[in-house]
Amino acid sequence: MHVLMYFFLVVDISFILYFSATAMRLIPIEYAYSDYTNPILVSWNWSFFPLDMVISLTGLSSIYLHRKGRAAWKSIALISLVLTFCSGLIAISYWAIRLEFDPLWWIPNLALMLYPLFFIPRFIKV
Repeated sequence: MHVLMYFFLVVDISFILYFSATAMRLIPIEYAYSDYTNPILVSWNWSFFPLDMVISLTGLSSIYLHRKGRAAWKSIALISLVLTFCSGLIAISYWAIRLEFDPLWWIPNLALMLYPLFFIPRFIKV
């Protein structure tokens, strides 16, 4: 599970950094998503904020609980993984519906959608 903890750190800190940079308008327009200044798309982007912060909170909490040897880390990690998949899926679905295939936005969101699929089966007992 060491690899999972690495993914949690990278993803969870990246979400926090992304929304911090977005709030401070640090992302250069050439790297932003299309229609970056459209108020509807700005709202769409910020609609991910609560979900992505819950992902960060659960991911970082699971790392903490794992380090403390608490079994609850597994449940929290599973929640984080499922929500991460959902966040990536929603973004990819949106860009696919719009027929916009910018690798700068597709690659990270595909990663968010796909990496949890490698770990989720380890947490599900049949």
